[in-house]
Amino acid sequence: MEYLVEKIGMSRTVSVPSIPVTLLKLKEMKVCEICEDGRAIVAYQSGKKHNKPIEGQQKKYGLEKRFNKFKTLKVSNSEAGDIDLTPLSEAKILKSTFNSKGRGFSGVMKRHGFAGGSASHGSRFHRAPGSIGMAEFPGRVMPGKKMPGHYGNATTTVKNEVVSFDNENGIIVVKGSIPGANGAMGIVKVVK
Repeated sequence: MEYLVEKIGMSRTVSVPSIPVTLLKLKEMKVCEICEDGRAIVAYQSGKKHNKPIEGQQKKYGLEKRFNKFKTLKVSNSEAGDIDLTPLSEAKILKSTFNSKGRGFSGVMKRHGFAGGSASHGSRFHRAPGSIGMAEFPGRVMPGKKMPGHYGNATTTVKNEVVSFDNENGIIVVKGSIPGANGAMGIVKVVK
């Protein structure tokens, strides 16, 4: 089962030894229509965007004005209405899919963890990548060469152990870190 969540941030437990945890807030969702193979059209709130197509969807499914975004997710519901949270309360492991933090155009030291050259003794090799290929043969840069370029802002999925789930406030506490900035929206999938 899949759920839309918002990353609150990181913290740690008070127990000894303390465990680093990430707090996730469940988005309020309404199941609009059940499709085949357990998938469903789900409505949720995101910003204040409002136009004629959204208005039509809200009228079709009898939704409030605040539910202005739609997504197809795998749900455990058998009929339209509020989303079923029982699989989440019994979950032990979750798969979280978020967009990682974008770092723009980065060099090889930041992007790939290269060591770089010496800083002193008249060296001109500081943060440069160094040699990128051979001479006459093959006379080209090999595919997959680690070089500077766009780093981050990519869809990343991680597995996390569930520490606790507050059904009343809709807060999931998972062990370890999750990619993305605080306030980022992502999907969690119940593994077991």
